[in-house]
Amino acid sequence: MSEKNVKFDPTTTISAEFGIFGIPMTEEESRVILVPVPWEVTTSYGEGASRGPKIIRQASEQIDLFDIEVGKAYEVGYHMRDFPEDLCQMNDRFKAVAQELIEMRTSMSEDHAKMDLLASEVNVACENMTQWVYDQCSDVLKKGKLLGLVGGDHSTPLGAIRAVSNKFKGDFGVLHIDAHADLRKGYQGFKQSHASIMYNVMTDAKKPKKLVQVGIRDFCEEEYDFSNSREDIKTHYDLELKRRMLKGETWEKLCQDIIKDLPQNVYISFDIDGLDPAFCPHTGTPVPGGLSVDQVFFLFREVHNSGRKIIAFDLNEVSTGGLAEHEVEWDGNVGARILYKMCGWLVKSNA
Repeated sequence: MSEKNVKFDPTTTISAEFGIFGIPMTEEESRVILVPVPWEVTTSYGEGASRGPKIIRQASEQIDLFDIEVGKAYEVGYHMRDFPEDLCQMNDRFKAVAQELIEMRTSMSEDHAKMDLLASEVNVACENMTQWVYDQCSDVLKKGKLLGLVGGDHSTPLGAIRAVSNKFKGDFGVLHIDAHADLRKGYQGFKQSHASIMYNVMTDAKKPKKLVQVGIRDFCEEEYDFSNSREDIKTHYDLELKRRMLKGETWEKLCQDIIKDLPQNVYISFDIDGLDPAFCPHTGTPVPGGLSVDQVFFLFREVHNSGRKIIAFDLNEVSTGGLAEHEVEWDGNVGARILYKMCGWLVKSNA
C-alpha cells in the first residue's frame, strides 16, 4: 500500500511521519494531494504561520478517520507533499527583509529610497513563491488529483487559485472565511501581502466569477468601499450575521443567504482567524468575534447539500505565535480537524 510497507489499520493511531492523518499512502495512491506552503514573509503582527503546516501534520495523527458526515472518504487516499526546504529558507531570508521595512514604516522613517528597495526585494520574492505554488498546484490538477493547499500566511493561495482558474476557465466562486477582508491594494509596501490576497484574486486576469466573504470583522474604509463597488463581491460582515442571529434568525437561514451568491463550482479559502480566537489563540492577527467550528462545519455541509461542487481549498494562518511547536497543541489540533473535514467534503463533492 505504501513505499514504507506500513500495514494500515484505520482504527489505530499511526504516526503522521508516515503520512498526513497517519494515512501511509503515496501520492500516486492518493486522490487528495495537499501542498504545504511554509511562508509568512509579509506577516505584520504575530508570527509562526510558516510552521502551520507542520503543527497541523503533527496533530493530524490523533484524528479518528471515520466521519459521520462524510463516512470513509479517507479511503481514496490523502497525501501531503514533502515540506519544501528551499522555500523555507527563502521565507526566513525575506521575512527578515520585510520586518526591517515594517519597522521603518511603523517608525515613520523618511528613508524612502531604502524602503522602496526593501519592498521591491520582498515583492519579487513573493512573486517567486506564487509561481512555485502555481506550478505545484497545476501539477496536482493535471494529474487528475483533488487539491488542497496548507499555508502559511494568507498570501500563499494566489498561485493555487490561478491554477484552479486555469482548469475551470474562471467558472467558479471563492467562499472566503476570514476575520479580515484582505481587499487592500497593498499593505506596508507589499503587493502580495496576506492583507491583499482577495484584492489580488479579484483583480487578476484569471479571477473567479464571485467572491463571497463570511465572518469579516476587521477591515479599513478602502476595503469596505472596494467590496461595495463590485457586483462580483459579496461580504457577509460578522456584525450583521450576529445581529440577525440575536434577532432570532437561524444559522441555517444565514447559510442559505451566504450560499445563494455562490456559483456551481466553489473554491474554499479558509483563514483560521475566521474562527473565534478561542479556537486559534496563536493565529497571527486574532480578532474577537467570529465563527465556531460547528458553524463552519454546518456551512460546509450546506454548500454540499445545495448541489454545489467543492473543487479545491486552502487553509491558512494556523500558527505557533512564536512559541515552540509542542506549546501550541490546541491550534494544531483545531487546524487538523478543519483540514480533515475540508478533505472529506472535497472527496464527497467529487464522488
